[in-house]
Amino acid sequence: MKIGFHSIHHRLFLLFLFCMSSILLIVSLLYYNRTTDQLHEKIGDLSQKNVAQSAGLFTLLYKGYDALSKSLSNNFEMIRLINEKTDGPAVAYINEQTVTNIIGSIFYSRDDLVGIHVITDRGKIYNYGNYMNVVDPNYRQEDWYRQLQASSGKMVWLGVYPHSLIDQVEDSPVFAFGRQLYDLNEHKPIGIVLYETDPQPVLEALENLKLGTHSQVYLMSPDGRFVTSATDPQPDAARLPKLPASEHVMVQQERGQLVVASKLSFSGWWVMSITPDKDLNVELVEMKRYLLIVISALILVSTLIASIVSQTISSPLKKLIREMRQVEVGNFGGMVKVSSYQEINILVASFNRMVRRIEELIERVKLSSVSEKNAELHALQSQVNPHFLYNTLDMIYWMLDEEGNEQLGELVLSLSSMFRYSSQWEDGAEVSLSEELEQIGHYLKIISIRLEGRLVIVTDIDERWLNIRVPKMTVQPVIENAVKHGLEPLARQGILKVYTRQESDHLELIVEDNGDGMNGEQLARLQESLNVEGPDSSGSSGREGGKSGIGLQNLHRRLRFMFGEGYGLQIQSFPGEGTQVAIVLPIPVEGELPR
Repeated sequence: MKIGFHSIHHRLFLLFLFCMSSILLIVSLLYYNRTTDQLHEKIGDLSQKNVAQSAGLFTLLYKGYDALSKSLSNNFEMIRLINEKTDGPAVAYINEQTVTNIIGSIFYSRDDLVGIHVITDRGKIYNYGNYMNVVDPNYRQEDWYRQLQASSGKMVWLGVYPHSLIDQVEDSPVFAFGRQLYDLNEHKPIGIVLYETDPQPVLEALENLKLGTHSQVYLMSPDGRFVTSATDPQPDAARLPKLPASEHVMVQQERGQLVVASKLSFSGWWVMSITPDKDLNVELVEMKRYLLIVISALILVSTLIASIVSQTISSPLKKLIREMRQVEVGNFGGMVKVSSYQEINILVASFNRMVRRIEELIERVKLSSVSEKNAELHALQSQVNPHFLYNTLDMIYWMLDEEGNEQLGELVLSLSSMFRYSSQWEDGAEVSLSEELEQIGHYLKIISIRLEGRLVIVTDIDERWLNIRVPKMTVQPVIENAVKHGLEPLARQGILKVYTRQESDHLELIVEDNGDGMNGEQLARLQESLNVEGPDSSGSSGREGGKSGIGLQNLHRRLRFMFGEGYGLQIQSFPGEGTQVAIVLPIPVEGELPR
């Protein structure tokens, strides 16, 4: 058998594989998208919390630096000495050393200070840091100086710088902040103080903001200047999102990066973290790789399952097709044996029953054909010119009537009617029940005369059944069998009853005698003989009178052949009580009886 993609096996395989793979891919895609969204949400929340924590860390740094800056701006002695005007060089020198000592005490109170610079409005500079301070002569033109002068007494964060803002000798990175100095008596500015510290605490706080290897973190001043970590370059301002004016926290994911920013509460500075998607999706990449491996394995499993399921459905059907091809060529002996799904099992069982039924019908047709040929052969062997026989019997009847022998005349007339009725035989001929009973009347008249009054005949036929159609010679073989084997051997009065009985779905024409009956073994052999398939089979009891082909066996077979399996003869017999034979016929559908 040529196998192609039009076969049910391949189509079921492709259908199952497509459905399972599609469901698998859709579920995996939905799971991946949902997991991606959840992961990004969690990363955004984590970044926001991280930025908030870092902002808190910067707040602590700010408070520490603010307290440090106030230690000088609130030092009354230093403010008095700076603001004091003296003409003597000795006093001026002593005042300068005192101010320097005050600054030095503050310098040595912390390990992270790089330098402290006090600049008065009169141009006097007090430095404390390395041993050689070279002050930038153009410091007044620098932006940081202008910011400190405009600070109105508040501390100003200047940011991280690669070297000192004022000391040209100090080239190490510094974090600079400062504030304006005020005369506490007259409440007027008298100068500024500039602090330069080790930037490492600020840079470490920035490093804590990083979510991945390629993350970049910044401190952004109100005027747009950036303070970066030690490893990050200056950001591209054009790629950064616009910071909100009314909000203090921003989480934004666009242009392939996650931007999280938080505004510091103590100044206008913003702390910002920029993380590219490739750092955010590290777990997603691993999950994607894992999903691909799992999906590949599940597709292989789906392929195996689809192959097994399609095979379990198509294999029984292929067996059924092969057996149907055998039936096409006339081989009815094979039976399909499969164990599959319920619907396929029902289909196979129905096919097996159909094949058996066809085989039985073919055998029945063969047997009917053989029986018909045998009947024709017997008819040819015993054929006598019927008209000659009728005319002879009629002549005998009129001769007996002229001599006054009426009983013998009626006997001859009944015999003539019987011959005339039975000689008009055609295969499958039907007559009405009344015609059949009329024929039986002639037969019973002859039997009554022959038994010399030892037979009582009781007939009870419902008139509504007289017009139903029955096969010709249906009742006579049964009555003949009852008389020959049941009533003739009796030494007592014999009773023969012929009556009808209606059941729910069929009509029974019953012939009952009060003969000796049969024992269980004889009855079983007789019932078995009715179902023997054979042209010349007869019951083992010998209760089959009449011509060959119209006995009980042939009658039973004719009725079943014409009306179906549920019809035919039903026999009951009890020893010493008699025998009852029911001829089971179908009840005509309303409207089929002649009006």
